[in-house]
Amino acid sequence: MDRYITGTMIKDLREKKGFTQAELALKLNVSDKTISKWETGVSLS
Repeated sequence: MDRYITGTMIKDLREKKGFTQAELALKLNVSDKTISKWETGVSLS
């Protein structure tokens, strides 16, 4: 899947749920920097 579309989808869904990057990171057991990288398309792993 295209990184831009994937990152945009993650960000849109996160914002619709009202989560900050830090809150989503806690729920997924990853760092908030990881969420940022996913949303910007820097990393998807």
